[in-house]
Amino acid sequence: MLIREATQDDWPAIWPFFQDIVRAGETFTYPLQLGKDDARGWWLVPEPSRVVVAVDDTGTVLGTAKMNRNHMGNGSHIASASYMVDPDHSGRGVGRALCEYTVDWARAQGYRAMQFNAVVETNTRAVGLYRSLGFEVLGTLPEGFKHPTHGYVGLHIMHKAL
Repeated sequence: MLIREATQDDWPAIWPFFQDIVRAGETFTYPLQLGKDDARGWWLVPEPSRVVVAVDDTGTVLGTAKMNRNHMGNGSHIASASYMVDPDHSGRGVGRALCEYTVDWARAQGYRAMQFNAVVETNTRAVGLYRSLGFEVLGTLPEGFKHPTHGYVGLHIMHKAL
């Protein structure tokens, strides 16, 4: 697996799984009917943020990550990131590789910590992955997310010092 900078040319490969993940309504706080063009603008963000894709030997996009500062001004020393892995390629370590990449990126950029603002508590695979990489749940917003099958569930704020 190779992780490289994403380009606009990667969007046609990202969009199908991006759309499926968002429309499932289980893990992201994005509007369920988010359109392709708006989604591209939300995901393929400009510098100083960074977007990468994980690709296999054939160039197939397996997943993607978006890295950015969590806040501006006096809070701009804290990074954040978001991840999407094509469900057809889950269980292959793509999410772990992307998460490790973003932590390394944030550290190299001089960020002091990473914070995830809205990790759905029922997304146990992501929560477990983040915990295994040293992230802690700082708090949970009760009923902060309306899950399509579990109803109202909590949103974790997760943090890792760098």
